[in-house]
Amino acid sequence: MPYTAEDPRHWSAAELRARIPGWGADLDPADRPSYPKQRYAPGETGAHWEEPEQQPERTPRERSIEHARLTPVFGTSAPLHGVSGAIRRFAYARFSEGRAAHWLLLLLGDRVDAVESSLASLFTGHPDNPLAETGVLSERRRHGITSRLGRGRADVKHQWLDPILVAGPWLLAAWGVIALARKALGRR
Repeated sequence: MPYTAEDPRHWSAAELRARIPGWGADLDPADRPSYPKQRYAPGETGAHWEEPEQQPERTPRERSIEHARLTPVFGTSAPLHGVSGAIRRFAYARFSEGRAAHWLLLLLGDRVDAVESSLASLFTGHPDNPLAETGVLSERRRHGITSRLGRGRADVKHQWLDPILVAGPWLLAAWGVIALARKALGRR
């Protein structure tokens, strides 16, 4: 019987062990898989330090204003760059991690990074293909509409909005480029 307001009884460990098969299997530390790492035994682990030595900071890294220094080891695979990097640096330099402004600026930095990446792909030999990346082309070949209907899927409710959200920014960008081209050609 589950705990209810009418029966707020608490069972002892022996009663629970009798009622529920396997209950309390990890009560004995010897049976606990994580027990060896829970006790302090530096001779057994081979660790020769209390804290790893500080990784050198070759380029300035973002750090929270609550912390005096970076953690001993940190990632360097995706350094900040461009306008999105400036937004993220500002978020870390100005606002505490407990403030909504910090996280909203980081979200803005992510969105700006997505736009920067799309613009940068225009100047490469292989620009983004928004039509193929959205999966619209596979809708007809893979029974996209029929797989959604009558199955109780939650995404059917906002399916009408998806083309607007996915194609809308691309259409606005194309309209902007065409307007700028017309204005430039009109001046000549």
